[in-house]
Amino acid sequence: MDISSVLQGGYQHSLSRSWQSRRALTKSMFMYPIFITDDPDASVPIPSLPGQRRWGVNKLKEFLGPLVEKGLESVILFGVPLNCVKDTRGTPADDTQGPVILAIKKLRELFPSLYIAADVCLCEYTDHGHCGLLHPDGTIDTAPSVERIAEVAVNYAKAGVHCVAPSDMMDGRIKAIKRGLIDAGFGNKVTLMSYSAKFASGLYGPFRDAAGSAPSFGDRKCYQLPPGAKGLARRAIQRDTTEGADIIMVKPALPYLDIISDAAQLAPDHPLACYQVSGEFAMIHAGAAAGVYNLRAMAFETVESMVRAGATLILSYFTPEFLEWL
Repeated sequence: MDISSVLQGGYQHSLSRSWQSRRALTKSMFMYPIFITDDPDASVPIPSLPGQRRWGVNKLKEFLGPLVEKGLESVILFGVPLNCVKDTRGTPADDTQGPVILAIKKLRELFPSLYIAADVCLCEYTDHGHCGLLHPDGTIDTAPSVERIAEVAVNYAKAGVHCVAPSDMMDGRIKAIKRGLIDAGFGNKVTLMSYSAKFASGLYGPFRDAAGSAPSFGDRKCYQLPPGAKGLARRAIQRDTTEGADIIMVKPALPYLDIISDAAQLAPDHPLACYQVSGEFAMIHAGAAAGVYNLRAMAFETVESMVRAGATLILSYFTPEFLEWL
């Protein structure tokens, strides 16, 4: 056997195996998505997302306190308004008495060291369930959609959020949000994390169940990327870096590892996030429940593949488990 053929000596020990990774998993790489509803005392299980709940503001201390003690460093908030009046422009999105703004203020008070991001979108707050404002024929009206999204982002910044994360996929919204943050005095105080390559996917089903954000008609394929659109994804990533994004995100994660790898090459000087979405999380749980594999082993295998592809930040519902496992 040739000398160059012998590789196993380099990974025969558990420690030397760990050295084969270019980047090790750490607790700080995980951001926990949490659902905040407008019932302040809510703690409601989400059947399609094992172990996840909708939380009210009054429950955040007992819910997140133990996780912060275990090393939780960041969360991303998704509003789930159940008792408000929705309209065509998503007015409840930045209601000062709405769940997201109240949660931002409460978390800043309870956990001063916790990094707080907020998803910025309109689908949970519009009566039609789409991510922007509509023309009379039901198609997206881009200009007022972008203006409204930027307005919501700025109001979250005013509430004290550390990071705004627009998930709507409207053209030009990164530039508009960045301009809005700068004009409001938050340009150098609030991070802008763009869902740059967000694909139309069947893996969002449990999330839409959790957030009540399914569109009332049609679908989102005219603004979320087609699954085979590698070129569009690359163009979107380059556009958002040019428009002022501080962090680039790919969503979903596991089916789009090649896009994560592309993003790492296209934006090498940006942190790179990926979202292990609700359907990925639910599938891993379902496979483990069926005896196909060990839950912990598969959770590690999937997130390690994301890091291998180039991700530096992982949004994952497995975050509480990784705080234990790591």
